[in-house]
Amino acid sequence: MSLTILNAAEVLAQLGSYDTIIDARSEGEFALDHLPGAVNWPTLNDEERVLVGTMYVQVNQFEAKKRGAAIAARNIASHIEHHVIDKPRDWKPLAYCWRGGKRSGSLSLILDQIGFRVTLVEGGYKAFRAAMLVDIPRQVGRLNFEVICGTTGSGKTRLLQALALAGAQVLDLEALASHRSSVLGAIPGQPQPSQKHFDSLVWDALRKFDPARVVYVESESKKVGNVSIPTALVERMRASPCLDLTLPMPERVGLLMEDYDFFVQDPAHFCERLDVLTELRGKAVVNAWKQQVGAGEVSCVVHDLLTQHYDPVYLQSMQRNFAQYGTARAIAPSNRSIQAMQRLALEILEQPQHETTTPQL
Repeated sequence: MSLTILNAAEVLAQLGSYDTIIDARSEGEFALDHLPGAVNWPTLNDEERVLVGTMYVQVNQFEAKKRGAAIAARNIASHIEHHVIDKPRDWKPLAYCWRGGKRSGSLSLILDQIGFRVTLVEGGYKAFRAAMLVDIPRQVGRLNFEVICGTTGSGKTRLLQALALAGAQVLDLEALASHRSSVLGAIPGQPQPSQKHFDSLVWDALRKFDPARVVYVESESKKVGNVSIPTALVERMRASPCLDLTLPMPERVGLLMEDYDFFVQDPAHFCERLDVLTELRGKAVVNAWKQQVGAGEVSCVVHDLLTQHYDPVYLQSMQRNFAQYGTARAIAPSNRSIQAMQRLALEILEQPQHETTTPQL
């Protein structure tokens, strides 16, 4: 017997040592969140879970367990046939399910009998998530951040991408959240992850960073679209040194026209999204913007959105929430182009890093 059962904290610490991480839950459970890098081998799929659960309630537990066992055996056989036959003797999988371990335990028992060195997560996904949430502040606390500040359209995301390309450590929260953070930041065709999955993505990114090197991150509010940034990370970012990125207004308008080209190409969708600003800016202002969009004057609307809405809100937020924003080092690319951002990234990396200390969270 080579089946090992570890608690969630132990698994957390050695997550990278497994050849395959197997999520034995249904595809619906997996979609909501899963351990980083996991593959989904359902012991019962969504429809089968409903069937067995209904039998538990309407018939009895014994009949439901028999039916569930028959379905699980077929599914496990299929997984072995499709995914395990080619595995070498020294393959080391980690398996988990929701909490009780019946689904992952059934799969692990068979893999163990074959002769593989299988590890099972005690308490399953639920226990792992609880341990992960406890670990996020620890991961945050071992790192030093530098925050890229700058008004909307100044190119913060482009600069982060350029820094990453130049070899810097970058935490791109908007990429993890599939959202551009502003009230108009939803990306067509890209649903946001669940809050649980966003937490997992953030933790997975944090744990891979080298504490000896600075991590660059964009200034964000507590939420990116519909998901919330972990509190410990928000507090650490707000206490960190800042870089203040600036671009002239025409360049900012041009950058937004490029990055939000889907609004330019779909004026009706742009007008629909502008409705969310009615409560803040007033119906008359929003209707005037819609008329300009309809007339093809999108750049004029973008200019007004920056000067009348985004800039005042952003500057107040930075001054109120980011302790070192007042002493931020000013940085400015020659223009909005990717090439200019790459040159700026190299200049930033050539500069001495801020002296940083880890605050008490």
